[in-house]
Amino acid sequence: MFQLKFGRFVCQHRKVILGLALLLLIPAVIGMKATRINYDILVYLPEDIETIQGEKILSEDFNMGAFSMIVVEDMSTKEIQKLEERIRGIDNVEKVMGIADVVGTSIPIEMVPEEIKNKIYKEGNTVLMVTFKDSISSDTTMETIETLREITNEQCKISGMSATIVDTRDLSNSEIAIYVIIAVVLCIIVLQIALDSYVAPLFLLLNIGIAILYNMGSNVFLGQISYITKAISSVLQLGVTMDFAIFLYHSYHAEQKNNSDKKEAMAHAIAKTMGSVVGSSLTTMAGFLALCSMDLSLGKDIGIVMAKGVLLGVICVITILPAMLLNFDDWIEKTKHREIMPKFTGVQSFIMKHYKAIIIVFLLILPIAFYGYRHTEVYYNLDKSLPETLKSVEANQTLKSKFNVVSAEVLLVNREIPNYQLKEMLEKIEEIEGIEWTLGYPKVAEAVPDSMLPEEIKSVFENEDYQMIIINSSYEMATDELNEQITKVNEIVKTYDEKAILAGEGPLMKDLVEISDHDFNSVNVVSIGVIFVIMIVVLKSISLPLILMIVIEFAIFINMGIPFYTNTTLPFVASIVIGTIQLGATIDYAILITTKYKQYKAEGKEKKEAIGEALKESIGSIIVSGLCFFGATFGVGAYSKIEMIGSLCSLMARGAIVSMVVVIGVLPSFLMVFDRKEGKNHEG
Repeated sequence: MFQLKFGRFVCQHRKVILGLALLLLIPAVIGMKATRINYDILVYLPEDIETIQGEKILSEDFNMGAFSMIVVEDMSTKEIQKLEERIRGIDNVEKVMGIADVVGTSIPIEMVPEEIKNKIYKEGNTVLMVTFKDSISSDTTMETIETLREITNEQCKISGMSATIVDTRDLSNSEIAIYVIIAVVLCIIVLQIALDSYVAPLFLLLNIGIAILYNMGSNVFLGQISYITKAISSVLQLGVTMDFAIFLYHSYHAEQKNNSDKKEAMAHAIAKTMGSVVGSSLTTMAGFLALCSMDLSLGKDIGIVMAKGVLLGVICVITILPAMLLNFDDWIEKTKHREIMPKFTGVQSFIMKHYKAIIIVFLLILPIAFYGYRHTEVYYNLDKSLPETLKSVEANQTLKSKFNVVSAEVLLVNREIPNYQLKEMLEKIEEIEGIEWTLGYPKVAEAVPDSMLPEEIKSVFENEDYQMIIINSSYEMATDELNEQITKVNEIVKTYDEKAILAGEGPLMKDLVEISDHDFNSVNVVSIGVIFVIMIVVLKSISLPLILMIVIEFAIFINMGIPFYTNTTLPFVASIVIGTIQLGATIDYAILITTKYKQYKAEGKEKKEAIGEALKESIGSIIVSGLCFFGATFGVGAYSKIEMIGSLCSLMARGAIVSMVVVIGVLPSFLMVFDRKEGKNHEG
C-alpha cells in the first residue's frame, strides 16, 4: 500500500524532513520579499476592453500613465509657479498645469475668463493637474506621490487613484501582521479546548505557518499578487487547512491504541490522513480554482494562490507535522490535559428526534434567505472601503466640495475633427445632466489667445493623432447615475468619431461594474458544477452530492442574505468570491458526515442509526473546524480598517458558523427524509 510505505518513509527520515523544511524557509522568505504586491484592482480588467485601450493611448501617445489633481490653498501665483517648478523636477512627472501656466504672472486672476477660472480657481484655492509617465499603480508613480507629499506642505492636498493606492498600501502593510497575530491567538484558544495537550496546538500552528510561508514565497513565480490576496490568503489558508492537521493528530492517537511503536502508529495515521484528506482538499481546491473563471483576473489571483496554499498545506500535514509530532513527542506527553470539548450528545439526540421540524424551519427560512441573497446591495467605489481620515480620501473630498470635481473622464477623439464640430459635440455633452464642465485645447484657446499659451499646455491636450478632452461629472464613481451618464456621453461622441475612446477612472469603474455582475453569476455556476462532479466521484452517488450542495447553498444564502436585512452594503469583491470560498471551504463538513453515513450503511446499519452514528462521530470535528475557520477570520474582519478586507473576512467568519450549524442540523434531517436508498450500496 503506497500510503503506508510513504508514511513509514516520513517517520524513518523525520529529522531530515525537519531540517529540509527549515532550509526551504530561506528561499520562501526571499520569494515572499521579491513578490510584488499590486494595490490597484483596475489592472485586473481584461486588456481587450475599450477603456484599457484608451489608457494605453494616454500612456504611450501622451506619455500620461496617470494623473493627479493637487488642491492648493491660499498661495499666490508666484508661489504656485515655484511649487510647479519643484514638481517638474521629479523624474516621473511629465507635465504640470495650473492657472499660472495658462495666464502667467502678468495677468491678474480677476481678469481670467470665468469659463476657465471657475474650473480651477475658487475662493483663493486652485487646482494643479500633474501627469505621470508611468501607470497609476506602478512603483515609480507611488514613489512620486510620496515625493509630492514631502515637497508640498499642509496647503496642498493630492487626490486621485494613485494617491489612494499609496494610502491603501500603507494601511494594508500596517495591519497585516496584526491579522496573523489575531488569527493565531483565536485558533490557539479553540485548539486548547479541542486537543488534549497544551503544546500540541503550537506544533499544528507552526506547521501551517511553514505552509503559509511556502505559499507566499512561491507567489514569486506569479510575478505579483493583489493586496487583497496577500491580506486574506494567510488567515484563509490557516482556517481551511487546520482540519487536515487536526485529523492527523487525532488519527495518530487513535493508531497508538493498535500500535505500541509510535513510528508505526504515525505511519498508519499518515496513510489514513492521505486517504481521507484527498477528497476534502480536492473540493476545497476546486472551489478556489473556480475563481479563475472570472473575467476580472483578480479571481485568478486569489484562486491560484489559495488552491496552491491548500495543496502545500496537505503536503506539510503529511510530512512536516508528523516529523514534528514524533520529534517532540515527549513535550506533548508531558503537557497532556483532559479534553475540554464536550461530546454534544444532546445536540445529536435533538436533531435526530426533531428532523421533521428542522425541515419545516428550512422551508420557512429558504425563501427569506434567498430573497436577501439576491437583493444584497454592493458598492464599487473603492474610496468607500477606506477610512475617511486618509490623506487621499480627504483630498478627494476637498476637490469635490470646493470644485465639484467628483469623477473625471478623459475623452480621446481624432485630431482632424473640425473645431466647429468639436465645439458642437462638447455643447451637447455639457447639456447631459450631471456634467459640470468639459476642458480641452479649443476651449482654452477660446478663452486665452493662442500666442499666450505655452507649448506645454498645448501638448497636454493634443498630439499627432488625438485630441484629449477632460470631462468632469458631479456624480459619484461607480454609481448607476454615472454609468448612465457615461453611456450617453459615448452615444454623442460616437456620432462624431466612431473610433473615439472614453477613458479615465469613471469609464474603468463602469466596466468593472459590468464585468463583476457577470462574474458573480458565472463563478458561482462554475464552482457548483466542478465541486458537484468531484463529489459524484468521491461519494459514488448523484443524489447525495445534490443533497450536500443544497445544504451548503442554503448556508450561503443565509450568510449573503443577512447584509440585506441589516441594511449593510458590501464591497463588490466580497459579493463575488464569498459564495465560492464558503462552498469550497465548508463542503468538507457535509462530506465528513456523508462519508461516515455511507460507511455505516455499508456495514448493514439501518438508515436512522447510520445517520445518528455518523453525526455523533462527526459533530465534534465539524465544530472544531468551523470554530478554527471562524477564529482565523473573525478577528481580521473586526480589526481591519480596509472594508474590502474586513467585509471579506467577516463574511467568511460568519459563513463558517452558518455552514457548521446548517450541516449539523439540516444535513442529517435531509438524509432522513430524502435519501431513500437502503442496503450496502448507494449508487444514487
